[in-house]
Amino acid sequence: MVCTGNICRSPMAESILRTSVLTSPLTGQIVVDSAGTHAYHVGHGADRRAEAALREAGYGLHHKARVVRPEWLPERRLVLAMDSGHLRHLQRLTSRAQLPAQNLAMLRDFDPEGPGDVPDPYYDSIAEFRAVRTMIERCMPALLAELGQSLIS
Repeated sequence: MVCTGNICRSPMAESILRTSVLTSPLTGQIVVDSAGTHAYHVGHGADRRAEAALREAGYGLHHKARVVRPEWLPERRLVLAMDSGHLRHLQRLTSRAQLPAQNLAMLRDFDPEGPGDVPDPYYDSIAEFRAVRTMIERCMPALLAELGQSLIS
């Protein structure tokens, strides 16, 4: 999971996917992590509003922000960007490192309400963090199905 500073959207998506995997037949087969495109918050915990929105819904989060490194990309079967800017950043990283980009996608490609960006709640209230949490949760059934299929093939 990748967003800008790795303190809002991507750690929320990491926590929600990790919990979803733990309650699915994929337990023990999927490793979930997150990173940011920029080093604004490296070493910091998640935004307190992200933590609160997750805690309200029963998710846990133990997180330290970090920046995505190009050498990690070949090790990951699927790298999900939170918005189109993050996707472009990841595409540039894969291009510079001469890596295939087929493992890059947008999280909302798995949203039954349609693709698009996961909006950045950083400058907004807790209500926006809750809305982002709901959006991420909506993506989980289709994402888990895709992950299950990719393990089979």
